[in-house]
Amino acid sequence: MHVNSSITRRTALQTIATATAGLALAPHATAQAFAADPANPLANGRPKPSDRKFSSPIVEQFLTDTSKRIPDPALALLFSNCFPNTLDTTVEPGTFEGHPDTAVITGDIAAMWLRDSSAQVWPYLPLAAKDPSLRRLLEGVIRRQARCLLIDTYANAFMADLNAPPLKWSVHDKTDMKRGVGERKYELDSICYPIRLAHGYWKQTGDTAPFDAQWKEAMHRVVRTMRVQQRKDGPGPYHFQRESDVSTEMLPNAGFGNPVKPVGLIASGFRPSDDACIFPFLIPSNLFAVTSLRQLAEMARTILNDTTLATEAQSLATEVEQALKQHAVAQTPTGTIWAYEVDGYGSQLLMDDANVPSLLALPYLASNLDPALYARTRAFVWSPSNPWFFKGTAGEGIGGPHIGLDMIWPMAQTVYALTSTSDAEIRKSIQMLKVASAGTGFMHESFNKNDAAKFTRAWFAWANTLFGELIAKLATTKPDLLRP
Repeated sequence: MHVNSSITRRTALQTIATATAGLALAPHATAQAFAADPANPLANGRPKPSDRKFSSPIVEQFLTDTSKRIPDPALALLFSNCFPNTLDTTVEPGTFEGHPDTAVITGDIAAMWLRDSSAQVWPYLPLAAKDPSLRRLLEGVIRRQARCLLIDTYANAFMADLNAPPLKWSVHDKTDMKRGVGERKYELDSICYPIRLAHGYWKQTGDTAPFDAQWKEAMHRVVRTMRVQQRKDGPGPYHFQRESDVSTEMLPNAGFGNPVKPVGLIASGFRPSDDACIFPFLIPSNLFAVTSLRQLAEMARTILNDTTLATEAQSLATEVEQALKQHAVAQTPTGTIWAYEVDGYGSQLLMDDANVPSLLALPYLASNLDPALYARTRAFVWSPSNPWFFKGTAGEGIGGPHIGLDMIWPMAQTVYALTSTSDAEIRKSIQMLKVASAGTGFMHESFNKNDAAKFTRAWFAWANTLFGELIAKLATTKPDLLRP
């Protein structure tokens, strides 16, 4: 999802990303050649056990048991490769001040995004109650995220080594960089995802160990940041500019973003794609924030005994929900739908992006306030009415400005299936995802609508584990949909 800003979108479309440092394919290399390369660890599926970053007997048993319920051998292999990819290749377990401390890189970018790291480990939560070592690993992610939030709630990415310099494309950014920050693009969803992970961890394991004074202070800062970014008293302190020939890499208006009318919504500088917002009130992230704030309020009351935090989180959630109903609903010829971005003045952007939170993903994030409104929105975004919906001989789905036209994201195809109540839609999504893997055994960031072999990012752990989550769910609930 995160492309080095020094690489233009055109270059991204011409080059197939690889999973090993220093191994680059020719611009028109085929998926078959990629999969047959013995020097590429992806060609052989998972890393050998001695090379895996983390191993769990519970996860291995889950892989074996689930694979037996997948009638399609090719799909079973994809699942076995993808589901453990985060644990196999991206986690860096350790300790800090006597507690678990886990960094989680995205894959081919050696930094930890708050969003990605939360999403990458999410599918393992149901297994954590059965495996103390996995539970400690996940506790370490929650504790590391709290440390990161205490460094800067406006940063989207942090270095695995918090004493390391930032990512090379961030060095000259015009913003208030702090030690440990990898990139400082303020994204509302980045401060929601750690709440989702913490709440899910607590519900699945019953463990409250990570929720100490440090975590509590991090959550207070998250809520304060959201309040400031309602922009009732001006734009707030955050600003960001970058020297780039890609317009989505920077914010207008001296780095503060386009103006908004303070109506109760929370502004976001950038989207989950790391692309700049056009109108700062990003609606899927605000809907996600309502859910996250209510989860935080529950944890503040039950675990922290912090009535002040609970009241503030609940109050903000109520205010944002009301503002969404008043300002985020758009009229279309086929009925009302959620807008993607608004500014409070009446301007609305109608589209959807592949990255989560998205309008498509609202039920997946438990952020579907109005099922009928969502159904109309879903029909809109998965159609040519959405300017970032593409359909070709290799499949159909949603992309986004981050990679560009005609590039479909497997993540969107996975979310389409995860949020569908139609067996036909789910079956269609599964078949398209098999094509999207392009014979490599893994999912990718994006692929050309007419040629799945033209893809970006062969090592993108979030796409892999999200796909694994889908297949694991279907293997239990609807295994007949997994037939060849």
